[in-house]
Amino acid sequence: MTLSTETLKGPAAMNNTIQTDSAATDKPLFEMRNIVKRYGSFVALNNMNFHIGRNEVVGLLGDNGAGKSTLVKMISGINPPTSGEIYVNGEIRQFRSRADSEGAGIETIYQDIALVDSMSITRNIFLGREIVSHFGFMDHKRMQDVAIQILGSAVQISGIDNPDKEVGFLSGGQKQAVAIARAVHFKRNILLLDEPTSALSVRETEHLLSYVRDLKREGTSSVLVTHNLYHAFQVCDRFVVMSHGTKVFEARKEDTTIEEVTDHVIRT
Repeated sequence: MTLSTETLKGPAAMNNTIQTDSAATDKPLFEMRNIVKRYGSFVALNNMNFHIGRNEVVGLLGDNGAGKSTLVKMISGINPPTSGEIYVNGEIRQFRSRADSEGAGIETIYQDIALVDSMSITRNIFLGREIVSHFGFMDHKRMQDVAIQILGSAVQISGIDNPDKEVGFLSGGQKQAVAIARAVHFKRNILLLDEPTSALSVRETEHLLSYVRDLKREGTSSVLVTHNLYHAFQVCDRFVVMSHGTKVFEARKEDTTIEEVTDHVIRT
């Protein structure tokens, strides 16, 4: 096995694909090539190249308006690209809906917490993916048992002792933690986390970051979108910095420093 010695940093390396193994079979789990996203005359993403490797945590960084959330929504199947190509395990795929993303094994935690306030924690966790009996009726008891297990193991949420509690009565941090617990439970190959710790306590944040590391050991890759570079350096293997819809910097953790990454974020 021959390992590449190429160091990818700075603008000159933006359109290259990082290879950790020279074997031809070592393809990224997910890859976007020359992606453009336009809204009328506005270009939200311009010639964007991005990939997610196996057993890898990627930090997607940049200031507000850099294009990070647009990229996450595209990977999630919500916003199809105007042009460019998307590959899953080396095979070209069309991402035109959320179902396409789910079919590729991608689960997403959104920044705006997609929960229904009038429904219970259990119903929110299984919304659209309800457990049913042989007769086609929802198995409320089984969903409740699983919800209790999820809330106790995936993300420990202080102040919640009843999965039947309506989400509308939860605090912002508790709602975010429920969304995280839901995404963690339905994880497949890739977990996208769009500012997941923005409303969490210090303890809940540390638990989430620890779980991201555990997911990597279990074979699940993650993309962490965050403004907190210290959180990113705790768990990420590679950093991608965006500005105005383009990639302006990319480096592995061992090839850069938090000071260098911070400099690229603030100066663009």
